Amino acid sequence: MNPKRYARIRQMMAMRQPDLTICLEEVHKPHNVSAVIRTADAVGIHQIHAIWPTEQLKTQLSSAAGSNSWVHVKTHSTIEQAIHQVKSDGMQVLATHLSDKAVDFRQIDYTKPTCIIMGQEKKGISKQAIALADHDIIIPMAGMVQSLNVSVASALVLYEAQRQRQLAGMYQREKSTLPEEEQQRLLFEGGYPVLAAVSRRKGLEQPLIGKQGQIIASESWWSAMQATSAAQKTTAPSARK
Repeated sequence: MNPKRYARIRQMMAMRQPDLTICLEEVHKPHNVSAVIRTADAVGIHQIHAIWPTEQLKTQLSSAAGSNSWVHVKTHSTIEQAIHQVKSDGMQVLATHLSDKAVDFRQIDYTKPTCIIMGQEKKGISKQAIALADHDIIIPMAGMVQSLNVSVASALVLYEAQRQRQLAGMYQREKSTLPEEEQQRLLFEGGYPVLAAVSRRKGLEQPLIGKQGQIIASESWWSAMQATSAAQKTTAPSARK
């Protein structure tokens, strides 16, 4: 990869916020899923969580979830499982839910490790999620409607979190806090997407990316990458007819 690309990926990784995430509870419209992931990437979120309890729903949304290769989507079968995961990581859990105890979303301290739960488009957040959340938050509405589209609401809350973290200097890091293994994955897949796809298809180990963005790999790795499969050789003559 060229030096500019390498520097850009390094800068992106340094600004990632591993202790800020969002949890989509059965959000089932692909355009909403894709929009939330895009916003998550824009504010520096590295991983989001999603509850897609059926294989059919997981399959339906896989393309939307994969629309941004920079944000990892961790799926869970239940909301209880997802909340247990983020709480074990020391995160406060916020539920976007209109209740008597709900507070304006701007009153929350997002410099703390935080997970924001967004509910399903029609039903909203489940009773189980509400019971397990630490705080209910609302977006004040001055009109006749009582809620916003899930992707719009996510953007508002996430950009408030970003604003607070920027003021606290949490984006001004020289080095990434992501695990080295994850940094290497992002550098390889983001800097060499075609080679990464071929490497995955052939089941090869991920090579090391050096300090100038170069691939450091053995001769056997390069040979395996360049080798033409038997299937390709077999089909090639018929393809030329």
